[in-house]
Amino acid sequence: MISSLRMYEFPEMQGALNNYWNLIHNELSDCGIQSPVSLDMTLNEQQAWLSPNLVLAQTCGMPYRKFLHKKVTLIGTPDFNLNDCPEGYYNSVFISNINDNRKCLTDFKNALFTYNMANSQSGLAAAYSHTRKNDFWFKHRIISKSHKKSCEMVANGKAEIACIDAITWRYIEKYTSLNNCLKVITKTDPTPGLPYISSLGANQSLVFRSIQIALEKIDKNDKDILGIKNLVWIDKCCYLKYSNPPSKATANDGFI
Repeated sequence: MISSLRMYEFPEMQGALNNYWNLIHNELSDCGIQSPVSLDMTLNEQQAWLSPNLVLAQTCGMPYRKFLHKKVTLIGTPDFNLNDCPEGYYNSVFISNINDNRKCLTDFKNALFTYNMANSQSGLAAAYSHTRKNDFWFKHRIISKSHKKSCEMVANGKAEIACIDAITWRYIEKYTSLNNCLKVITKTDPTPGLPYISSLGANQSLVFRSIQIALEKIDKNDKDILGIKNLVWIDKCCYLKYSNPPSKATANDGFI
């Protein structure tokens, strides 16, 4: 059995995340659903997502619609109560160095853009969709491997602009000093948030309710640390209606 909640990893959150999982584990047990006692925070994300033994994991909207939606059970979507977003939805912020005088996104057409992963909704797909509405795409790009690394690169001048998941940006502001070196240029449109998934054939309603009860029971301090307000249902079709960037949008992009 596998449970892995690795999409938002900050050391300051680990205790609250473990307590959250312990409550979910107990609720699942009361429903007759077996689950591991502790979270696996070492397993490769795709290995966890595609495991037939997956009890619970969190994935990103882009891999869900690209290759997971027929291979997993969609459980529900945590709502982080973001401003200007419907329940369970999120957006991204474009950030630049605070000392950069450019103010509009179009001013960065020729800038070095860094993004976390090629399968990221918040770091890549949202950025591509937003810039295409402004009739451009970044010519110069590099992959950072994480949103936090993207922020570090923009802060220290190794990149000029990045697109950061607004939930991660909230954690960046709360748990690091990076935001003192960065500024928000603009925001992308909201899209469905990072959903919880389980293996194909899982009992969606029981797992969904177990998580809801866990969120009702969780200590207020832990809930504040995680920032999760509730668990909501967003239908599969809402995820699948968004498009993926074409392969040429990231052709030959290197890693830092």
